[in-house]
Amino acid sequence: MFKRIINQPGFWRSVIALGVAFALLFVILKWLLDGFKFTFFTENDNLPLIALGLAAAGFFYGFFVTYGKFWKQLKEKDS
Repeated sequence: MFKRIINQPGFWRSVIALGVAFALLFVILKWLLDGFKFTFFTENDNLPLIALGLAAAGFFYGFFVTYGKFWKQLKEKDS
């Protein structure tokens, strides 16, 4: 079932779209909590590490949500 789900058309596109949306919303909310100050972007010493962490978190979030969505669709289709 796993291979069938990840090979569905649109699966990976949905994973990437949800991951990017998650990362953008996270950054915007974090920036909002910081008071929309520009120093939020300039004073981070670990910016590459933060970007890598956001990319990984976004990928995992997008993968699990999309997997659940496609699994549900295939389960309904097979019944």
